[in-house]
Amino acid sequence: MVTSFPPNGIQTGPRNLITDVDGIKVGQAEDGAACTGTTVILPDAPVTAAVNVMGGAPGTRETDALDPSRLLGGVIDAVTLSGGSVYGLDAGSGVTAWLGARGRGFEIAGSDVRAPIVPGAILFDLSNGGDKGWGEEPPYRRLGAEAAAAASESFELGNAGAGFGARAGSVKGGTGSASLVSGNGLQIGALMVVNSYGSAIVPGSKAFWAAPFERDGEYGGVAPASLSSNAQWLDGTKAGNPGLRQNTTIGIVATNADLTAAECNRVAVMAHDGLARALRPAHAPVDGDVIFAIATGTHALSDEMRVRHLSEIGTHAGDCVARAIARGVYEAETLGDMIGYRDAAK
Repeated sequence: MVTSFPPNGIQTGPRNLITDVDGIKVGQAEDGAACTGTTVILPDAPVTAAVNVMGGAPGTRETDALDPSRLLGGVIDAVTLSGGSVYGLDAGSGVTAWLGARGRGFEIAGSDVRAPIVPGAILFDLSNGGDKGWGEEPPYRRLGAEAAAAASESFELGNAGAGFGARAGSVKGGTGSASLVSGNGLQIGALMVVNSYGSAIVPGSKAFWAAPFERDGEYGGVAPASLSSNAQWLDGTKAGNPGLRQNTTIGIVATNADLTAAECNRVAVMAHDGLARALRPAHAPVDGDVIFAIATGTHALSDEMRVRHLSEIGTHAGDCVARAIARGVYEAETLGDMIGYRDAAK
């Protein structure tokens, strides 16, 4: 049973990725010509899930199925995160077909057909310079299936998967991940795709807003910086970009705790605090910020301390989100006119 996180008893997992949560794999696929991609979070077995949407312009799929009052009670088979805006929602169809062909999904009485439950969210990368002349065959269904087939415990950060064509404020965005594990076996991880209106970097500095939460120099080890009195709050954002409705930070947090769907929802709510720790502004009217939460249920929590456990899990999930956002931006490389953080910081 979990009692609480012991002093100094929580640290990054061996990979510092969401896949440090046992039973979670991640697959990614990109289309370099279209400057876009898809990321799939693929559990080994169905998991309990929830979602919380805080952005003003979201794009989602199958999120109603995560309501605990619905038939399946928030149990899902995979989550897709994709570029492509409305076209990217079709990535979930590719993942659904891939899972169904392998006998995974909700069992339908009297039928050999399975119905995989695959919620997802998308970001806007349609104006990033890639060739979007795909006519009636956008690549996202294919990318979803390719990403599912590639799922493993190791995956790339930065210009990878759904973050391939992302932009974060005035620099290149990308895919990031981070984890924490406790000495008594509790595991928490996050994967975030950063295509934000807001900036991940303190204006007038090289420091990430998420610098206080950094572990082991995972995003460059630049010390935290204060916002100067004459700094403009829009510095480093996309405010100078005429396409103001083209932003989103989407992601997922995972834990091996035995959470209910309602408890997963609370973790997803608390995880959004990490987004606000790492980006300024966050949850803007032009952002489609979405965070999923999933629980594999292999780590039992004690009933008498459950509220405390849930508070700790949500807090650490928020820290993982902040770190994953900073890692996604730090690892992203210059692509076209989108300048990578490490190039911009020279």
